[in-house]
Amino acid sequence: MVCIRSVNIDDLEQLYKIEQRCFPQAEAASKEVLLQRLERFSSHFFLLEEQGRPVGMVNGMVTHSSVITDSMYDNACLHQEEGEWQTVFGLDVLPQYRCRGYGGQLMQHLVTHAKEQGRKGCILTCKQGLIPYYQRLGYQQEGVSQSIHGGAVWYDMRLIFP
Repeated sequence: MVCIRSVNIDDLEQLYKIEQRCFPQAEAASKEVLLQRLERFSSHFFLLEEQGRPVGMVNGMVTHSSVITDSMYDNACLHQEEGEWQTVFGLDVLPQYRCRGYGGQLMQHLVTHAKEQGRKGCILTCKQGLIPYYQRLGYQQEGVSQSIHGGAVWYDMRLIFP
């Protein structure tokens, strides 16, 4: 049985473990950054559990900016609850639980949440190899991002709601 739920402060340790397993060290959010995100925008942070076991998560702040900037990743104070765009900072699914559709379920949950709140759409950055995955979810590729987060090359992706 799979359940997607909002996170709370008691989830911090599990969220940190998932983040560390899913991203290279230079790109992964620290425990302190995850705590700030929980404190500032926990209502935009969701955890997927399989039979009660945390196996994936998605999170991102809301902003008026039409692109994600590097400063957003580490500064949860930039969250603007009345913003037009829901960002996706991280879609994390533990390696042993991938290819089960959990990433897509988490993304759909976030999209539904953003639509219900009247956002214009969702924005994210991804590496080149993930562009086709996000395109299958409806995102349009908008070129190389200005982001150099973790020293990687990123691509801006956007999903505009009808």
